[in-house]
Amino acid sequence: MEEFDIHEKLSQIPSAPQFSLIFGADSERAEIISEHLSWLQTIRKERPAASKPYKVGVYIRYYNQTKYENYLDFHKKGFIDTINLCPKWELVDFYIDEGGVAPNMESSPEWCRLLEDCMNGKVDLIITQKVSNVSKKPHEITIVSRVLATLPHPVGIYFISEDIFTLATYYTADMRDLCFLPEGYEKVSEGSIRSKLYD
Repeated sequence: MEEFDIHEKLSQIPSAPQFSLIFGADSERAEIISEHLSWLQTIRKERPAASKPYKVGVYIRYYNQTKYENYLDFHKKGFIDTINLCPKWELVDFYIDEGGVAPNMESSPEWCRLLEDCMNGKVDLIITQKVSNVSKKPHEITIVSRVLATLPHPVGIYFISEDIFTLATYYTADMRDLCFLPEGYEKVSEGSIRSKLYD
């Protein structure tokens, strides 16, 4: 199947009803996202390749605001049907955090479980609907994306709504730049880091 078709299928999966972060048109974050999305329109997009083997973890931030009790099952079926179109993709699990408040990583147990599975080599592609599903703090997204990209088995995140794939070649330099890490981390080899805090 063509790569574009897979992207189209993913983009057609209905977004689970959830609390959405609302940013004013003049907010700094909204402006940064708008500029980045405009830049993405000027380049050839890279997305997870349907022809490449991936162990997929689907992250959902779910807050049921509908009258349908089985809406989450319907939402999950959209992902299952789409991933099944890629013979080399394996759906590892769904990671679902519920809540009607803006998410924080530290209060998202399923996101933490997903990251642990990534660190243990069980998942190498995360698919989620949008950036605001993961965290309301932009620096958290940046740090996690970069740490995952520097693992011995790099892990990418694909944000469907924003059409952003963190392992795209045009992000490679940013993803490998370790100067962003807080004190307490060190580079131990090419493509891997560790926390000195736990030594």
